[in-house]
Amino acid sequence: MPDDTIAIFKPVQATVSHRIRDRLLARRTRFFANDNIAACIEPGELDELVDEVGAKLQHVLESLVIDTAADHNTRDTGRRVAKMFIHEVFGGRYTVMPPVTEFPNASALDEMMIVGPITVRSACSHHLCPIIGKVWVGVMPNKHSNLIGLSKYARLAQWIMSRPQIQEEAVVQLADLLQQKMQPDGLAVLMQADHFCMQWRGVKDSDARMTNSVMRGSFRDNPSLRGEFLSLIRGRE
Repeated sequence: MPDDTIAIFKPVQATVSHRIRDRLLARRTRFFANDNIAACIEPGELDELVDEVGAKLQHVLESLVIDTAADHNTRDTGRRVAKMFIHEVFGGRYTVMPPVTEFPNASALDEMMIVGPITVRSACSHHLCPIIGKVWVGVMPNKHSNLIGLSKYARLAQWIMSRPQIQEEAVVQLADLLQQKMQPDGLAVLMQADHFCMQWRGVKDSDARMTNSVMRGSFRDNPSLRGEFLSLIRGRE
């Protein structure tokens, strides 16, 4: 006898990460590890993303042969790590830029300003190990420059750094953002950091630090100004 049973297939619902990825692809928006993708995330999706990432991290723990059912210390580790990644350590990828009010340079200030050291925390995109260090910012304003509040330097630095990345690119991103916001005659950004991918693994060298800088405008073109900036921050290390 013919089988009259009609099979009913339910469409597989796309995960939240796939929905976000589809939007990024549709907008032709890059989503590298150190990119901000907040514009393609809809309300409520970060909580869904925590659930999805937490479940996948649970599979990672199981693949590492860790008995999370019996071991109370790791029972909720997958979800804890997911929340840490999305809301804290990598939060600069998923949240919009913090509000920054720009003020006109009413006093026509044209002398060097230095902000720092600002403590920053990031993660190496190669091994997801911590990068912890300090940032100094030097600004040479002109009468047309915008000025921002002191705390805003720290907020912008933290927003940029809270992503998986390499230090060299992070400093350039921060310099680009400050240049766009302030339009100064000169801008200097210097970062010095400990990399746990060197201290915790590999060569296990606990003393090596990485220092790199970006010099724009008068800081790049004027060796005396650049030297003054470096000399002044040397006393603050």
